Amino acid sequence: MNTSAVTHPSAPALPAQFPRRVLLAVSGLTPQIVTETLYALAADEFDPFVPTEVHLITSAEGARRAELSLLSDDLGWFHKLCEDYHLPGVKFDASHIHVMRDAHGQPMNDIRSPADNRAAADFITAQVRAITADSGCALHASIAGGRKTMGFYLGYALSLFGRPQDRLSHVLVSEPFESSYDFFYPTPYSRVLQTRDGQLADTAMAQVTLAEIPFVSLRHGLPTKLLAGVASFNDTVAAARAALAPAHLTLDLARQRILAAGREIALPPAELALLAVFARETLAGKLPLSAPTKGVPDPAWAKRYLREYVRITGNLADIEATERALKNGMDGEYFSARKSKLDKRLKTALGPAAEAYRIHDGGTRPRRYALALKPDAIRFAPTETP
Repeated sequence: MNTSAVTHPSAPALPAQFPRRVLLAVSGLTPQIVTETLYALAADEFDPFVPTEVHLITSAEGARRAELSLLSDDLGWFHKLCEDYHLPGVKFDASHIHVMRDAHGQPMNDIRSPADNRAAADFITAQVRAITADSGCALHASIAGGRKTMGFYLGYALSLFGRPQDRLSHVLVSEPFESSYDFFYPTPYSRVLQTRDGQLADTAMAQVTLAEIPFVSLRHGLPTKLLAGVASFNDTVAAARAALAPAHLTLDLARQRILAAGREIALPPAELALLAVFARETLAGKLPLSAPTKGVPDPAWAKRYLREYVRITGNLADIEATERALKNGMDGEYFSARKSKLDKRLKTALGPAAEAYRIHDGGTRPRRYALALKPDAIRFAPTETP
């Protein structure tokens, strides 16, 4: 089975062309989902995908069954599949079988409580996040095995973190093999087995196909720290919802915080003061502002900026250094530095969703700066009067 292909240099790479290719599956007590899916992927006549590694998320009992049926010397159906269909180099061993942990960190035998449900969701989400963090990897996730909740969480996690090269599928097995614990893949030779209802069937006649499931990727709306860090399933979903919701900005000057895209973000007084200037301008229905000229102190800009700075610090002694820096006015370099730091903090906290809360320059010359938000999308905390 040949996975090589030639594409135009500017064309996006197909999943089979990535150097690292991962099959991730969930299973309960039927580990054959691994071999069935691997067979269907590699045997695809038009778009074969041979993983470089396989990972399985399962329960403690599921892990035991997977090791015995797929990897043991006596059965070893994974190794037999690779030999029968000439699939060298597919990495899959006991270290690639990931046992879900409960809320106490113990191996999970089943999902039996709300706490187990949350723990399973977090565990599956963490696995998907880790794999998709590798830009040189294409992930194929199979939701065919395990409890329905496991398949749901795997599919949802891929929707949260999936990229253009990632795929989601369910495997379909023809009758009477679908319900047979002794069936693992269609063999290239005759092998007769007895199905659960007592029938005799030849595995060479079995048909296994994949039903690809389209998914909407929400990755572009997640904050950078959620993509690279650790967060629960619920926190990640909440961040995605907030990023997709209409933009609303609340400025809490007393606490030196803002609430944007549903997330609370701490801001230093210097950056918060600049944002507050533009928030009040928007609330007052004023036109966009010209920035101070580089090298030319602007007293009017210093006055409006220091007014916000005093509101934030609440103590004139705290702003002596800032007042000295702006004694003759605010120049373009000072404005640009504050704006750049504000942009960076918003981008780190909100990712692409930060665009709605940035101070924009209008895109044409002469540059005039304003928030893109509507007045009814901006408010100050109750202790503040706009």
